[in-house]
This record gives sequence, structure tokens and C-alpha cells, in this order.
Amino acid sequence: MGESSRKKNKPVIGITIGDINGIGPEVIIKSLEDNRILKQFTPVIYGSGKVISYYRKALDKESFNYQQISSIDKVAHNKVNVLNVWDETIEINPGQANETGGKYAVLSLQKAVADLKEEKIDAIVTAPLAKDLVQSDDFKFPGHTEYLTQEAGESDSLMFLVHDALRVGVVTGHIPLKDVSDKVTKEKIVTKLQKMIKSLQKDFGIKKPRVAVLGLNPHAGENGLLGDEEEKVIVPAIDEVKKGHNIVAGPFPADGFFGMRSYKQYDGVLAMYHDQGLIPFKTMAFEEGVNYTAGLPFVRTSPDHGTAFAIAGKGEADETSFRNALYLANDVIRQRKENHFESDDEK
Repeated sequence: MGESSRKKNKPVIGITIGDINGIGPEVIIKSLEDNRILKQFTPVIYGSGKVISYYRKALDKESFNYQQISSIDKVAHNKVNVLNVWDETIEINPGQANETGGKYAVLSLQKAVADLKEEKIDAIVTAPLAKDLVQSDDFKFPGHTEYLTQEAGESDSLMFLVHDALRVGVVTGHIPLKDVSDKVTKEKIVTKLQKMIKSLQKDFGIKKPRVAVLGLNPHAGENGLLGDEEEKVIVPAIDEVKKGHNIVAGPFPADGFFGMRSYKQYDGVLAMYHDQGLIPFKTMAFEEGVNYTAGLPFVRTSPDHGTAFAIAGKGEADETSFRNALYLANDVIRQRKENHFESDDEK
């Protein structure tokens, strides 16, 4: 990244606007309206000044100031930047799920990722989009995570939900439940565990992380009575990662593990599938937790909620998760610099 985009090593964080008819623009504005945030990093919203202006007026946030730029090379420090990815005026319909919202969410994401890959920005924080509305011949991904993993040139990444000391990753993400058992393989678990451990070390500064692994079946299989994936797949994966002198425990029955607050004894928890990890996480941390994509050469975070069309444009959205996503991105950038990790080390 050139000196023109740097100011006293202050990070430049790109923000994708998400679905313009969802709560993305609202939580972005609410998160950035406190100017104190500008002392820590320089935010760049990838979208349209017209969209931000619409929501600023609709939300009665007239004191929210920003500078419009046409290129990341013209970024203004100590200000909120809005990079105009498109110039045309588009119809904004808060709360309506339509093709327009999906189309422009993708345009915002693609432009931000292009700048990210060229190291013109230090991180990306993605506002929510509707997965079904972004599908096209040019964009066939279940969500942000899968797209960003491909763009990073990686074969895999880790969906990592973070809130204070609670960090939950998943082996399988956005796939049907009926496919989970076949996708939970020894190789997949080993990969996810290694990415979690490495992320805890270099992104969170935990030198010797303690990681817990959940079982797939009720009661973690009950010694084979309720399923054999634990004995045949999960335990061998844990044993292999342990050979690298890593602290890994399990497999634990998921219900008891969370019910007894056992997660407090660990730096990270690896769940086998999406809802197994995200239901307890969101029960404890919804509106505060952050979705972090671990295992990529660049930093990406997002709020742990979706587009919330039902409340879009009403001023009711809670921006805490999005603000926390910004702060986590900033923290990880700084942690990586302190650890002197280079992008190539992650591959």
C-alpha cells in the first residue's frame, strides 16, 4: 500500500454497503457517526453517496458527514469516505427484497475486494446481503465467506464467530443439513482445527490456544450407540492435530458443553455444522458478536446478523455488532503487524 493511503500507520478499512434495502446502510451510518472512531482507522464505504445521503435523511442523521471519492487513491484520512462504485441513481425501497439490492451489493463487494487484493485497503467489513438475491451467472456463491475464500486463492477458510472470550468456528457452513455427515471428514476437521489454532495465535495473540471440539451426534455418539462419526472421524482428527503439540480436547456433547458453560475454559470451540455452533453463539452474543473469516491472507469481518428487511429504514437496527466488526478488524490488523506475519505465511 502506498504512502498516499497511509497516515501514521492508521489502517484503512473498506466497508461494503450490503443490500441497500436492508439494514446495512443504517448500521454503517450509526457505527461511524461518532467521530472518535476516526482516530483509530480510516473507513471507506464502497457504495454510493446518493444511497448514504438517502439514509442519512431518512434516519435524521444530518450531522453525519462524509467525503465522496472516486478512487481509493483519493482517500481522505480523519474523515468518513464514500467511494462511489456507481454513479447512477437507483431506486431505494427499504424493507423490500428485490434484484436491485442484490445487484448493487455484489458491485460494492467486488470493488472492495479488488482494492483489498491490491493492498490498497487493510481490511474489509461486509454489511449483510441476501444470499438468494445475489445469485447470477457472474456470482454463484452461498455467501460472502465462500466468495472471499476463492478470491483469496485459498482452498478453504474458517467461519469464526467471535464475542469477547467466546469464539466458535464451524466445520461445515452454508450447506443443507442432510449433507453434513458426508462433509464432516477427518481431513476437513484437521484443516479447520489448524486454521483456528493459527488464527488464535496470529490474529488474537494467544500463544498456546486451548481448543474444544464438539461431537456431531447427540451425546457425542454415546460410544457408537447414536452414531459412529465421533469414533471413526472426529477422534482421529483430534489425535492428529494433537501430534503437533496443540491443546485440543473433545469430542464433547454440544448441549452439555454449552449448558455447563464449558466454553469458558477454551480459547476456541469447533462445531461440526452451522446451527450447532451459531445457535448457542447467537443466544449469548446476538447484536454484539462478530463473524470473522479466519485463514485468509487478508482481514474480513462482518456483523453476526442478516439484512433484517422487516425493520429496514425504520431506525430500529442495533449497530453494536457492526461497530464491533469494525473494531475487531482494526484489532486483527494491528495484531498481525505486531506479530510480523506476512500474507505468504498463511498459505
